[in-house]
Amino acid sequence: MDEGIGLATTARPLLEEYVPEARRCAMPEQQLWLNAAGDDARGPGVRLARWFLVLSTIAATAAFSVTLYAVLSVQRPTPLQIGFLVLCTVCFGWMVTGSISALMGFVALALGRGIDTVSVSEPATTGLRSRTALLFPVYRENMSTVAANVETMCEDLEKSEGSIDADVFILSDTQNETERRAERAAYKVLRSRMGRQAHIYIRWRTPNTGRKAGNIRDWIETYGAGYDYFVVLDADSIMSPAALSCLVATMDTHPQAGLIQTVPRLVGARSLFARLQQFAAGYYGPIIAAGIATWYGATGNYWGHNAIVRTKAFAAAAGLPVLAGRPPFGGHILSHDFVEAALLRRAGWQVHFVPSLGGSFEGCPPALDDLITRDRRWAQGNLQHLFVLGASRLRLVSRMHLAMGAMAYIASAVWALTLLVGVILSIQAKYARPTYFDSEETLFPQWPVFDAKKALILFFVTMAVVYLPKILGILWVMRNGVQRTCHGGAVRIVSGLVFESLCSTLMAPVLMLTQTRAVAEIILGRDSGWAAQRRNGADTSFLESCLNHRWQLLIGLGLGGVCAAISISVLAWMSPIVLGLLLAGPLAYATSRESSRSLSSLLSTNEDREAPQLLVRQTQKQREWQQLIPRE
Repeated sequence: MDEGIGLATTARPLLEEYVPEARRCAMPEQQLWLNAAGDDARGPGVRLARWFLVLSTIAATAAFSVTLYAVLSVQRPTPLQIGFLVLCTVCFGWMVTGSISALMGFVALALGRGIDTVSVSEPATTGLRSRTALLFPVYRENMSTVAANVETMCEDLEKSEGSIDADVFILSDTQNETERRAERAAYKVLRSRMGRQAHIYIRWRTPNTGRKAGNIRDWIETYGAGYDYFVVLDADSIMSPAALSCLVATMDTHPQAGLIQTVPRLVGARSLFARLQQFAAGYYGPIIAAGIATWYGATGNYWGHNAIVRTKAFAAAAGLPVLAGRPPFGGHILSHDFVEAALLRRAGWQVHFVPSLGGSFEGCPPALDDLITRDRRWAQGNLQHLFVLGASRLRLVSRMHLAMGAMAYIASAVWALTLLVGVILSIQAKYARPTYFDSEETLFPQWPVFDAKKALILFFVTMAVVYLPKILGILWVMRNGVQRTCHGGAVRIVSGLVFESLCSTLMAPVLMLTQTRAVAEIILGRDSGWAAQRRNGADTSFLESCLNHRWQLLIGLGLGGVCAAISISVLAWMSPIVLGLLLAGPLAYATSRESSRSLSSLLSTNEDREAPQLLVRQTQKQREWQQLIPRE
């Protein structure tokens, strides 16, 4: 890089864009099935953690399967019974993997071990010389949110007295000309408020090929040579100067690091649905993050934002190919971040995960329907990963990341099929005449037996596995009196746990069906498209919410009726699922509204009770910008 060329002196405003002089950088498209060099770079602790995770998962799943077979107590199981056994085993294996990982995180935190996969460096007092770009790729976003976040970060960076040499790029993929004119007007005001010294650049791209990944690639190929690193932020993301400085310093001191991913805290919730997500992420998230960090090692994952990336590494190794065929399985890779991390690791660059680093924040979907809309696109992107699993020389853990991403959606379809088969078996047990003797001559009848005691044990074990990460998260924040007081006291914490668990339990069957539908649509060849994300507010009426979830209501009515016809005990067994489906519409409506003061207090996080000054200023800026820019 030519140190004598500074972007501040070469910046030039164009008629419709505000961009610096081009500093082009090649980003070749990678061949997925081409050999590549690289080492695995894992220490003995990471290797031990991976083996413990794998062996514990296998042992627990095998024990479950054997016990379930004993519950069924059949000498010659039918194909339907075998199918039920296999489906249940797959579901349990998927659940227990996450719970064991969370348990590993709890133990690591309890032992006081460092959970970051790389040692985070503090910036030198003389400041950091490496040039860094802060990228905000946007597509039809609320401009007041983007402008407020950019202005807050720029002002804080200016106050930090040059601890980090950073320029900001707003990279708009908006194509509608009316929306573009509004963006230009808003960002022109932003530049005038901040002044030239802030180095804020805005670029509109036409056409927006490749979506977000293509947006980042276009920036690298045009301006990447002028920057050592870049930080990717979403429209609702924000990071403190201290966090950014630590990330840059860590990249400087670890030249093999290609990417470092932070764990952003969820903030800014106003709706009840967003509050529930914030509570879950704030209380269970640290345990889960610590757990996956124990077995990630230098083969971490990338979540697409709130991460710092080494420009030359990303340009040389992470140029995404276009998959053969048409969408949804072919075409541009939607969930690009997992694949980019795998390609970086394949090329020998390390991908790290730093859960302990604070100062990284993002927003969350305001309503259940918004999450479902995002989920549809994420499902398509993650199922595309199945066609990348066989790529040459990927690290085993990278393949695990890709497979687990796909399994997150396939598991819902497996769960739905499990319930269907279970109901059919219950109908058979109720109405089909049992056969006590097979076709061969025998003096010993084959009595159908159901082991109720073992079934109850399996039920409680399954519930323990499902709720273990939540319980461990709460135990961690309640580990001593100081922590309990800091988080609002034991009564508030446990009450929040119970309320969040109740709501998530009712929403789980709704997400199961929507994700199952998404998987089915993808298999049938239906593309998700690219819709703008709603990040603030809710404008859906009660009737619209009920209509949006009418098919869940119908399935719930049908399932409840069938279970009641079989027996009251079967209906009681299935009641959480039936109730969740029946209440899908009202629940979506109620949780999309602004949370009441009492529920906001019950589900409050540390950032709600003692907001960092960065978030306080961000909130103030958002109010200002909402006055400057009428809400779309």
